[in-house]
Amino acid sequence: MLLKEYRICMPLTVDEYRIGQLYMISKHSCEQSDGGQGVEVVQNQPEVHPQYGPGQVTEKRIYLSSKLPSWAKLLAPRFFYVTEKAWNFYPYTITEYSVFGDQPTPEESISFLDILSDPIPDKHYKESEDLSLWRSDKTGRGPLEEGWRAQAKPIMCSYKRVSCSFEVYGAQGRTEDFIHKTIRDILLVGHRQAVAWIDEWHGMSLDEVRQYERELQEKTNSKVKSSQCIA
Repeated sequence: MLLKEYRICMPLTVDEYRIGQLYMISKHSCEQSDGGQGVEVVQNQPEVHPQYGPGQVTEKRIYLSSKLPSWAKLLAPRFFYVTEKAWNFYPYTITEYSVFGDQPTPEESISFLDILSDPIPDKHYKESEDLSLWRSDKTGRGPLEEGWRAQAKPIMCSYKRVSCSFEVYGAQGRTEDFIHKTIRDILLVGHRQAVAWIDEWHGMSLDEVRQYERELQEKTNSKVKSSQCIA
């Protein structure tokens, strides 16, 4: 098993992040879903946690077949996906591959991601999402500059603790590294987008963003499923 904790600073308040994260996840998933790849939402419904209170439970399948390196395609089935099951009781999130327990993450397993300067895959780059060029009309924030995390107001930090296990002899290490690289890219691109799209979601209520989430969920699932049926 390979454990890593990603820490991602954001020029947002915690309340803003709640709305921006939901909006970003829905739009990002829809944009990235096509050709049998992307994110299928299997479950998304309210639930009450005995400790954290009312929240939302979601189950997703992240299809990665087209992203697999050649050596992994020899081992994987035709449709390869990672299952994510999450219980969201904001600001706490508990998932099957991202669970905050009682023990702190070892220092060597902590990675700070910088939404301004850390590299992302070239195929994901868009000038409109480049935070060195971004400026929000609604909030007046941006662009971000070198050293922004020491100066930004507001600022908050998202903690994502991820453990993955692929217990297949001869492929465990390479596969777990690949899964972490994929998750790192998803987290970095998604959090950049949450900030870059702030003028699209800022001011939305929780009910409004949940309605947007439902509409995009149907569209996204349709794109993933229809492509798989054709294939």
